[in-house]
Amino acid sequence: MKKVFDEVGTLDRRCYEEFALSEDILMEHAASSMAKFCEDKFEEKSVILIVCGLGNNGADGIALARLLYKKFDVKLYIPFGVKSQMAQLQLKRVKLLGIEEISFVCSCDVVVDCLFGSGLNKDLDESSIELLKRVNYLEAYKIACDIPSGINTLGQIYSVAFKADTTITMGAYKKSLFSDSAKNYVGEIIVANLGVQRDVYESSSNTFLLEKTDMKLPFRKDKNSHKGTFGHVSIIMGEKCGAGRIACDAAFKFGAGLVTAVCHKELDLPYHIMQSHFIPNNCTSIAIGMGLGNYEIEEIRNILALKIPKVIDADLFYEELILETLNKEFVLTPHPKEFCSLLKLCNIADINVEALQNDRFKYLEMFTSKYPEVTLLLKGANTIIAKGEKRFINNFGTPNLSKGGSGDVLSGLVASLLAQGYNSLDATITASLAHSFAARNFTKNSYSLSPQDIIDEVTKL
Repeated sequence: MKKVFDEVGTLDRRCYEEFALSEDILMEHAASSMAKFCEDKFEEKSVILIVCGLGNNGADGIALARLLYKKFDVKLYIPFGVKSQMAQLQLKRVKLLGIEEISFVCSCDVVVDCLFGSGLNKDLDESSIELLKRVNYLEAYKIACDIPSGINTLGQIYSVAFKADTTITMGAYKKSLFSDSAKNYVGEIIVANLGVQRDVYESSSNTFLLEKTDMKLPFRKDKNSHKGTFGHVSIIMGEKCGAGRIACDAAFKFGAGLVTAVCHKELDLPYHIMQSHFIPNNCTSIAIGMGLGNYEIEEIRNILALKIPKVIDADLFYEELILETLNKEFVLTPHPKEFCSLLKLCNIADINVEALQNDRFKYLEMFTSKYPEVTLLLKGANTIIAKGEKRFINNFGTPNLSKGGSGDVLSGLVASLLAQGYNSLDATITASLAHSFAARNFTKNSYSLSPQDIIDEVTKL
C-alpha cells in the first residue's frame, strides 16, 4: 500500500528546509517526469499542446515545453498570463530558447493541462470553464499536471473539470484524486519524483492506497486439516432470501469450510449449503442484514449479542438496534444512503447522500473517531475502508459492479475470511480487493456482470 496525503505543500517545504532542495529543483524534476512520460509514449514530432495557468502549475507546464522543444512540435498556450515568480522565470527561459506562445486552443495529438493543480479552492470563472470545455473537446491524449483542473482540494468538481487519460501527480498521492467525483476525470495516476525518493519525500500518514499485493487470499497450506479448520459461516436469511443465497455461495467459494443458511422456513438451497433454524454451536462468523426485511427484532438482538465475528449490511443500517453493536469489533459495509442513515442514528450528522459524497473522508473519520472498534467499508466508485485512525482506499472498483447482488457477494466474502480467522480489518481489505479484481477480470460485456459471475471470478484469483 502507498501513503496518501491531504496536501503536499508541507512535504515540499520540508525538502526546502531539511534537504536544501530549492523550489526550482523540485519543479525541474516535476517537468522531467512529465517529459519522460511523453517521450516514452508518443512519437517524435507529435503535436503537444501545453495549456498553462498563471501560478506554479503553469510554471511546471512552461518548464515541460522547454524540455520537449525540438523533439516534439510544442504549442505553448498561456491564456491568462503568468503571476508567480517561478512562472515568470520559466517563461523567461523558454523565450530565450526561442519558444513562442500561441493564442488559441489548436488541434493536437496530446494536450497537457497545467492550469490550476491541487491548490484550487474556489469556483472557476466563465473564461476558465469555457477553456476547459474546449480542451476536453479535443480529440487528443489528455494529461493532467498534478490533478485535473477543476477538481478542488476536497476532490469536488464545481462546474467542469479536465478529463485526463493520465494524471501525473507531484511528489505523492493526494486524497482529492480519490473522491468518487474525481474518478471519471483522473484516469491512470502516476506519481512524479521531485528530487528525492518517495520514502524520503513522504512523511507519516494515516491514509493509504491499496495495491493488489495487499490482497491476502486464503490459500490452504496446512495439509493436516479438515472442514472445521476453515471455519463455519452462518448467513442470516431474511425476507428477501436471494441476497442470503448469494452471500452463502460467495462465503463457500472463498474458502469457508462450512456455510449454514439460518432461516425459519424451508429453502431450496445448493447441495453444499446447509440450513438450520438456529446459529450452529460451531459457528465462527455471521453475516446479517442482506435482504433482512421484516425480521423479529428480539431475535436479531440475540444474534448481535453473540460473541462471534460479524459482518453487518443493508437493512440493519436503518434500525436503532444497530447502535448496540458499535462498541464491538464488527464489520459494517454500507452504501452511501445506508451510511447517511447510520450517521443520523448515531447522532453524528443528519445529511443527504450529496453532502456525504462531497466529503466522504470527513464523515467517515467522524464515525470511526466515535466508534474506533468498528471496521467500516463505505461503498462507492472508490471504496474506503476505515478502522480507528487509519483509512484505506480501494480504487480498483468498476462500473461492472453497479448491479443488485454485488454487495451480497462482498458480505459473503468478508464473512468467509472472518470465519477462517482473519481479523476484521484484514478480512475487509482482502475481501474488498478480491471483489474488485474479480469484476475487473470479467471478460464479457461490462453491463452483463452478475453476482454469480463475480463469485466465479473470485475462484480464479
